[in-house]
Amino acid sequence: MTKFLLSVHVLAAILAVGPITVAASMFPRYVRPAKATKGGPVAAEETPDEKARTAALLHRICRAYALVGVVVPVFGFATGAQLGVLTDPWLLISIVLTAAAAGLLLFAILPGQERLLPETDTPTTEARRAGAARLAMLTGIFNLLWATVTVLMIVRPGSTTGA
Repeated sequence: MTKFLLSVHVLAAILAVGPITVAASMFPRYVRPAKATKGGPVAAEETPDEKARTAALLHRICRAYALVGVVVPVFGFATGAQLGVLTDPWLLISIVLTAAAAGLLLFAILPGQERLLPETDTPTTEARRAGAARLAMLTGIFNLLWATVTVLMIVRPGSTTGA
């Protein structure tokens, strides 16, 4: 049973968290206003409508996979209980980091994306640029939290497979 639980936990992490990290990382690019060019050649770029549709799609991906991502900690706890490691420091740290990443996604990244979607009140260009930069930073922190959790899950300090 432990192998099944661990397999579902790892597959869910890959299939749910992976798309969120990619889509959330791409989102700021599609809502950031284009910089004004001074007479130089303009590179072929998506139209504002294409960028808006892409941003909306990326936001939907983040929202949908956030719901699917609930499976990751559920099976993580089940696996930890089965292995008898629920009180190990590496797992407790992973739980705290996972909760921080989830909170960041639910209370900062998704609402930030929502505010910058074209259907909402359109903020000024400067506010849009600042919002996109803030989202890029928050997404980077989110991705670092998940990378740290992944390393802790693989290395498991104090285990026979740990460093």
